[in-house]
Amino acid sequence: MLDELLDEIEDGGTRELAGVAIGIDLGTTNSIAYIIVDGSLTAIVDEEGRELQPSVVAWTPDGNRLVGESAKARRIVDPPNTVFSAKRLIGQSFHSESIQRASASVPYTISEGNRQEILVNTRIGTQTIPQISAFVLGRLKSMAENCLQKRVTHCVVTVPANFSDAQRSATRQAAQIAGMEVLRILNEPTAAAIAYGEGRTMQQRIAVFDLGGGTFDVSVLGVRSKLYEVIATGGDSYLGGDDVDQLLYNWLAENFLRTHRIDARVDPIAVARLLVAAEEIKKGLSSEEFLEGRLNEVAIGPQGEILGLDFSISQQEFESMIGDFAQKTMEVVDRVLAEAKLAASDVDEVILVGGSTSIPLIQRLVQEKFGKTPKFHLDPMKVVALGAAVQAERLVNPSKDRSVLLDVTPHSLRISTVSGFSRVLVEKNTPIPAEGVASFFTAKDNQSTVTIRVCQGEEENCIDNVPLGELVLDGLPTGLRGEIGVLVAFTIDADGILQVSAKDAGSDSATHATLTMIGLQEQR
Repeated sequence: MLDELLDEIEDGGTRELAGVAIGIDLGTTNSIAYIIVDGSLTAIVDEEGRELQPSVVAWTPDGNRLVGESAKARRIVDPPNTVFSAKRLIGQSFHSESIQRASASVPYTISEGNRQEILVNTRIGTQTIPQISAFVLGRLKSMAENCLQKRVTHCVVTVPANFSDAQRSATRQAAQIAGMEVLRILNEPTAAAIAYGEGRTMQQRIAVFDLGGGTFDVSVLGVRSKLYEVIATGGDSYLGGDDVDQLLYNWLAENFLRTHRIDARVDPIAVARLLVAAEEIKKGLSSEEFLEGRLNEVAIGPQGEILGLDFSISQQEFESMIGDFAQKTMEVVDRVLAEAKLAASDVDEVILVGGSTSIPLIQRLVQEKFGKTPKFHLDPMKVVALGAAVQAERLVNPSKDRSVLLDVTPHSLRISTVSGFSRVLVEKNTPIPAEGVASFFTAKDNQSTVTIRVCQGEEENCIDNVPLGELVLDGLPTGLRGEIGVLVAFTIDADGILQVSAKDAGSDSATHATLTMIGLQEQR
């Protein structure tokens, strides 16, 4: 059966490349790239031999751009011009609830563009989020070219499984700005499963628990020999280590207020320093049961004095602080298992992915939920990039490994109907590529244009879902109301990105269709 399926799958990913293809994990906090050289996975490292690169971009007073470690160092000296956690902002509308929440918690300033896209205000002018991410991807590309002494032209880049169409499209746009063609947008949990399955003969159900710096995903896969089939996936694009940092930051800020009668949260420099300290405390509590210390130079007092803060915190206090956060991850696990129609005991293996899985409370809850010890033999910080590199090699040289990857769409695709309600065209967890077809008819005589709202989500009311944009069907033949019909095909490709085509139902001739995407500068 598997051989028959392999024979049916077209190897459309074969590429004749002028350069090489790398696998990239574009993370909220850190990014990393790998490549397969002579059959072996090889890390892409910087001049200091470091694999992980902070996903941070900064501009110095003289206008020079810094990316990675050098940029991260400027978070505490020039926060308005140091951009981090861009992955939380990419592909989203400025007016979305998550973006409004983010704008209140980051020390840099964001504003609204002409098409609801997010702009970051820096000393050299405004930058779009895809441009910010492109700087990080460009850094990895440059590192790879220095390591390999070859031109990097292609990549497989990973995204959270829960990313929407707009977020995926914006990520692809970022890679293109960085000068790379994207062979595949690959879901992070799926990439991790590929890395674990590489070189192994498996017939198992695997749960991938992926808790990174800014996003959280759970995917359940069936792995059989060279077939990777995603059964169900779900997550929260605004749940991750950044939220733990925010809880610790609030705790530090409250302590500072009690100690000095000064609210550090109104001072951008103090905010940046407390956020950096919160991240370090979080990391420390992953291995220590108790931490204490002093933060120097948090803020300047009314008389010009330098103010610091002493702190002490136990792991038990920390776990009490993040209890609600941890519980949210378990609720997602329950939801995904229900959608997969599986009990936790039906899962054979659990894989932990992402730096935030190093938190002991998270590890204990996962073990209690599934009744088995999670796998750690691949570094949770690197496993996604490893899988991306494996997939890049398979797409470039499919004859070497005839593996088949069957992923699913993480959200239902919907179109608006009368009274603001929506109709499902493609159900959540449908294997991709997938297609939904809808018929539309003119509502008045001699109507030449039809406009349809498109959204992603599970709610009946269109406004409660994530808006993707407006589909405009233009150049329709004239006729009486209801006489002119148009068939529209909504195709979700292997990258989980929406493609649209339309034709006149009466003549079968093609009709011009433009989907204007929210938050992106380009139209498709």
